[in-house]
Amino acid sequence: MTVIDWQQIDIVLLDMDGTLLDLHFDNYFWLTHVPAEYARLHNLSLDDALTELNKSFIGLRGTLNWYCLDHWTELTGLPIAELKKDVANKIGWRPHTREFLTRLGDMGKRRVIVTNAHRDSVDLKLLHTGLDQYVDRIISSHDYREPKESQAFWQHLSRNEAFQPDRALLIDDSLAVLESAQRWGIGQLLAIQHPDSAKPAQPQDRFPGIHHFDELDILQGE
Repeated sequence: MTVIDWQQIDIVLLDMDGTLLDLHFDNYFWLTHVPAEYARLHNLSLDDALTELNKSFIGLRGTLNWYCLDHWTELTGLPIAELKKDVANKIGWRPHTREFLTRLGDMGKRRVIVTNAHRDSVDLKLLHTGLDQYVDRIISSHDYREPKESQAFWQHLSRNEAFQPDRALLIDDSLAVLESAQRWGIGQLLAIQHPDSAKPAQPQDRFPGIHHFDELDILQGE
């Protein structure tokens, strides 16, 4: 069981993909569906398509364009936002997420999603999950034109969503994002160690971590 001093927290900042929702959809889309469609469009073998795409993956990781569907549409020639609809049946909740979000609401904690996902992707996932009914606000890094890995994102957030950093908890599956939030001064940090249900867990010792939300003290016994 993971114990958090909830009396010291006013706001919970929540990543979306890999934290609230299963990262399997995104990994399948980018690592299987997009390469297959790219190979078909450009008359390449799947291996050659992956090689071409990996060149872009390496250079863009951690930047806003890495998360921008418009950029990937221009880069690949594929209608990326539309292609996501082809595999939308793979969008799903991570275990115990709805119970956790409901419990936070019952405790009077403000629940704010902070995601690097493009708004088109956010809208698709809301349509298939109703996630917006469980939180108080959803903020995309594209609103600020800065990814969460950037200190500028947190500066924008602090102006846009009034809160005391030392009384905030961020839950995220990205160590780069958690490190950025830590540098900026977010008081409590929690890492998700099993973001993709179709892949092994990713243990780390940099931050306190959980596999699923039922490991938290506030869901014990539910």
